[in-house]
Amino acid sequence: MEAELPLVLDHRSRVPLAAQLVGRLRAAILDGTLRPEHTLPASRRLAAGLGVSRGVVVRAYEQLAGEGYLESRGSGGTRVAVRSDGRGMASAGAQAASAMAQTATIDLTPGRPSGAPFRDRDWRAAWRKAVAEPVEVELPAALGTPALRTAVADHLAASRGLSVSADDVVITAGTSDALQLIVAALRGPTAPPRVLMEDPGYPTARRVLSAAGAAVQTLPVADDGLEAAQLAALAFRPEAILVTPSHQYPLGGRMPVKERLALLAWAEANRVLILEDDYDSEFRHRRMPLPALASLPSSAEVVLVGTFSKSLSPWLRCGYLVVRGTSGQRLKDARHDLGTPVPGVMQSALANYISGGGLARHIARARRQYAHRRELLLDRLGGREDVQLAALDGGLHAVIRLRPNIPAERLAEEALGLGVRVVTLASYFAERTPENGLVIGYGAPTDLELGRALDIIAGLLDRMAGRSA
Repeated sequence: MEAELPLVLDHRSRVPLAAQLVGRLRAAILDGTLRPEHTLPASRRLAAGLGVSRGVVVRAYEQLAGEGYLESRGSGGTRVAVRSDGRGMASAGAQAASAMAQTATIDLTPGRPSGAPFRDRDWRAAWRKAVAEPVEVELPAALGTPALRTAVADHLAASRGLSVSADDVVITAGTSDALQLIVAALRGPTAPPRVLMEDPGYPTARRVLSAAGAAVQTLPVADDGLEAAQLAALAFRPEAILVTPSHQYPLGGRMPVKERLALLAWAEANRVLILEDDYDSEFRHRRMPLPALASLPSSAEVVLVGTFSKSLSPWLRCGYLVVRGTSGQRLKDARHDLGTPVPGVMQSALANYISGGGLARHIARARRQYAHRRELLLDRLGGREDVQLAALDGGLHAVIRLRPNIPAERLAEEALGLGVRVVTLASYFAERTPENGLVIGYGAPTDLELGRALDIIAGLLDRMAGRSA
């Protein structure tokens, strides 16, 4: 049943129109005017009735969906997701749901994006088109289907300014598969390939590289990543170096252009392959991303490692490499030897989704959603003197540095006991002395879940500070 909405917005108010609409819709849900059996008007029709742009309505719907008040069901429309009586108290059914929500664990493990794309009309249409295509009798092309390789090249040109041809793209089953493929291409007849990594860095990458047969060594880095001067002091020459220049993982800084150019010069002089992990470059909240290493003028060989795990979902297990030069040919040869692990129908659906504009539209929506959650994090914890927030310029996670009198391990343990799962910053360090802090992901939880989790963390901070006083 579609709701009748006698809404009026004040066009002369200093309060943005989208914020006004959010407030009025939220109030209507809380006072029982809007109930779960109600479907809201289509965004275009409501915008026309209110005399505003469609973008105002879309932003309001997205924010309320992120807060848990609304649920988008694609062609089924946008529906109210919670029930309340006129006094703002949940009804019996909603009380039961609320009680379950209170006891369920709110998972703030980083690396988990919103699950929204699977409810996206564009995504479903892309899948319907893929399964309607004639079934092939051959295995999918080893380097990836031509349609997906072309779509990825076009996407990178628009999102990262990379001049990439489809022939430069190799489709992978995510970052782990990409790293295994790289080690297979680098492996020689005798000694294992040495791969240098940032410390702190991505623990899964360390494990995968080691399991694939690489000798992993680390280099201590600060928030903005490694400094090229450190490389000149190395006592060995690695075959490859894995870096996260656009958003150091997990500390969150970005490598300055000067250091990027120096890294390229060092790699070229020493014939070292650069592995550029561009894991979440689509999501920038304050500053535009710096150019990818792979786009800068240099004769150094750079492999761009990309994934759809952060922009869409890890459930897809799909990513890509951008390869060139001698190393690129070796990677292609290795992929031909091993074959592609990505199903053809998945590649076809993803190609349809990207080329039809679905990915770009989803990223734009998700960027607004994540920016709102970032502001929620700053609002709840940013004013505290006992924590330092970092890694908030982009991405889906934040670093919370803690004072020595509040051990991160104990805080994480007590938070889990209260239904909030967080990860300690120490778990990202390999050899250097770890820092005391937490790494929390804010991509997957709703705004309501995130707000409740942050309130629990803030309460624990107050309690633990009181204990140590």
